Parts: sequence; structure tokens; C-alpha cells
Amino acid sequence: MTMNQAKPPARADQAAGQQQPLLKLSGIEKKFVNPLDLAGRIANLLGAGNRATVVHAVDGVDLEVQAGEVIGIVGESGCGKSTLGRVVAGINPPTAGPVSYQGQDTRTMTAAQRKAYELGVQMIFQNPMASLNPRMRVVDIIGEAPVVHGLVKAADKATYVADLMRQVGLDPEYAQRYPHQFSGGQRQRIGIARALALKPRVIVCDEAVAALDVSIQAQVLNLFTQLREQHDLTYLFISHNLGVVGHISDRVVIMYLGRIVEVAPTDVIFGGANHPYTRALLAELPTLDTVRRAYKPIAGELPSPLSPPSGCTFHPRCPHAMARCKSEVPALRQISGGHQSACHLNDEPGGLAAARFAVPVHTLPSTPEPLPA
Repeated sequence: MTMNQAKPPARADQAAGQQQPLLKLSGIEKKFVNPLDLAGRIANLLGAGNRATVVHAVDGVDLEVQAGEVIGIVGESGCGKSTLGRVVAGINPPTAGPVSYQGQDTRTMTAAQRKAYELGVQMIFQNPMASLNPRMRVVDIIGEAPVVHGLVKAADKATYVADLMRQVGLDPEYAQRYPHQFSGGQRQRIGIARALALKPRVIVCDEAVAALDVSIQAQVLNLFTQLREQHDLTYLFISHNLGVVGHISDRVVIMYLGRIVEVAPTDVIFGGANHPYTRALLAELPTLDTVRRAYKPIAGELPSPLSPPSGCTFHPRCPHAMARCKSEVPALRQISGGHQSACHLNDEPGGLAAARFAVPVHTLPSTPEPLPA
């Protein structure tokens, strides 16, 4: 993956930071409850004490997203980032907390406002083969929804789809083919075209390049950047790969076990991360340095969301955990301009938690080279 081109400049409204956020999440929680079956209820009559299992997938997330911004959401598998993306896209309703779109709480929207939200926030999934209907031709996969919602006349569908296919780098002559007749990168482009077909303002990209080869990843990331400029798009870019997120994001959100532990502009995350978990992730990024270094993975396993640890959920794996970390949940608070972190070490004498670590600073990756015309 070649990385020579500079990242697009931030929008004026991002720099000013004064406009109403396009998306706002306030105390979002999402729990999945598996109730007791008949056998479990009968066993309880005999004193078994069985309980319904509750998965705490997202736990009290607060986030504001400005129009035109690209937010990278990073964390280990199981940290709740994909669930958060599905909540934002309206696929899974939150258990608690409002999602606001253009200043309007989605729970109290009128029918017209609800339709604008559902069309305005689209999602691109990790596995394009699983998310594309194998019995539908590409022209219908991309063109069905805009016709149903009245964005395009049925007679104009073929022309509309052909234009979208050109925008994502596909030959319109392939419109009559089925998904299995395409490569993985081409199928992901079909998924992108399907999302664009409804003229959204926000696209949630859930591990959209994780299943692709490195060379194809660069092309798709570059395509996302081009489409952002052409359509004034806002992205929530979900990934477990900090390196990929660094190429496209304006800000990075670090999640751990359903909670946000750090939020900062991309260059700040790579140049001066604050939270121990963020620094541990950065320490595992591959580098081109010829100096041999010891590989030290993050200690322990990710705790189960069925029974998350008390206090700071990272404390069982944190080498700097204190007694306070085991009992008190750290608040996500401002530590500098645009930089928030949830760590009790920030309250220790001597200032920021960054002073307690000896982790090398990483160079921010640049954006992939543009695709050839």
C-alpha cells in the first residue's frame, strides 16, 4: 500500500467546531438479553437460581459527529464498535440513550423526519458476499431501493445504476451479473454503490476493507476519500486496524468493552496518545524500523461483556492499574483541546497519564495514492 498523498484538509465547519453536530449520541447503551428457556424456569422453581444472560455490548457512549467529518472507531474484536455502528444506522435500537440526527431525537421524529434519517444514514458491511443477495443482479441490488423510495423513476433505474457503477470504478456493462461473478474488491464496490444510491449524508463503514488484500484496501480507501469530496459525505469508519484508520480519519475513537476510552484528532492519537489501552494498541503496530524490538501483546484476554469488570474495565490488563481503578469508573473528560480520555492516571500528581509510559511515538500514516484515471 503506497502512502504518498496528503490527507484532505479538514472542513471549515470542523475547524470552527461551532455548528450543530450532524449526529449526536448521548449515553447510548445496547444490551442483548437472552431470557431463560422453559427448562431454566422450571429449574428455578426447584431453587436453581438461573438468571437471564445480559450482554453489555455498548455502555454509555457519548459522541458528536460534525458534517463532513470522518470518525475512525477502533478497538479489539468484541469491544462493541460494530454494535454502535448498527445503532447509529438504525438497524439495532438502543437500550438507553437518544440518537440525534440533524438535531432531532430519532425517538420523537415525525414520519417524514424518520424517512430522512433512514435514507440519510447508510451502512457498508464487512463481508460483501454475505450482504449482497446472491439471487439478484447488480442492477437490482443497487437500483431497487432508490426506486422504491421514489428517488428515481423505474424507467431511469438502469441509467442511474450505470452512473453509480462508474463512480465506484465498475463497468456498467456488468450490471446484469450476479454477486458471485465478481471479486471481493468488486463486491465491496457494489456495496458502496448500493449505499450511495439513497443519497446519504452519513455512511457507517463496518470493517469495510478488512476482508480485502492490502493493494485492494488502498484502492477502496482512496475511493472513500474521493466519494467524500464528491458527495460531501460523513463517515463512521469502524476498524480493528489503527493503521488503516490513520489514513482516512479526522478523529479517532478508541473503544474498550463497550465504552469510549479516548477520543482525539488522528495526529494526536498517533503522536501523543493518553490512555494505556490506546498506547498498547499503538505499540503493536508494525513499523519499517530495522531495529529489533520485543513483541509484547496486551496482557490477558478481553473480559466477557456478560460480566464486565468493575471500575475501569481495562484494569485487569493494565500494568499501571491502581486500587481506585478497580472500583471507580473513570469519566471521559477533556485533557487538552479536542482530546478526551478516561483514565484515573490523569488525576495523579505530575499531570497526564502519558508521562507514565515509555511507548514510542508513531508517525501518522498518509493517505493512499489516488487511483489511476
